[in-house]
Amino acid sequence: MKLIAFVPLVALLALVGVSIFLLTREGERNRFTEGMVGQPMPAYSLTQLTGDTPLTGEERAGRAYVLNLFASWCTPCRVEHPQLMALRRQGVDIVGIAYKDRPEASAAFLAELGDPYADVGQDPEGRFGLEIGVTGVPETFVIGADGTIRAAYRGPLTDEAVRDVILPALR
Repeated sequence: MKLIAFVPLVALLALVGVSIFLLTREGERNRFTEGMVGQPMPAYSLTQLTGDTPLTGEERAGRAYVLNLFASWCTPCRVEHPQLMALRRQGVDIVGIAYKDRPEASAAFLAELGDPYADVGQDPEGRFGLEIGVTGVPETFVIGADGTIRAAYRGPLTDEAVRDVILPALR
């Protein structure tokens, strides 16, 4: 009878153990985004943050570019912003996608920190993000001149990520 008193404790410990296991499987979390590498970039047509013409991937056919999903409410997006500004100064064509954000909040974010993007599309419901396998922001993709996804990087860009992932994929 006294063993029954320990059943809730054992169940709680099992739940905590399973949770820790699932949260620490980095390879599993990255599998879908990395699985997009080598695949054609899905076609898209998004409302631009400014301007009336839709933002499409067709506009950049034949040239490589970086696609970065960000949001004004995203603290890691603020952390990576200097990396994006540096890429822009190097002449890298960067397309921003405001993910699950209000247009006025996205515009204020870019006015405050600077705008590294050649164009900014809006993904207020996150539908475009789902199509390319985004689980959260920031996430960055390199799209080749042939329209394939050459690299995907989940999380805030760092010097190492730019040097080892983004720039080599742009070449």
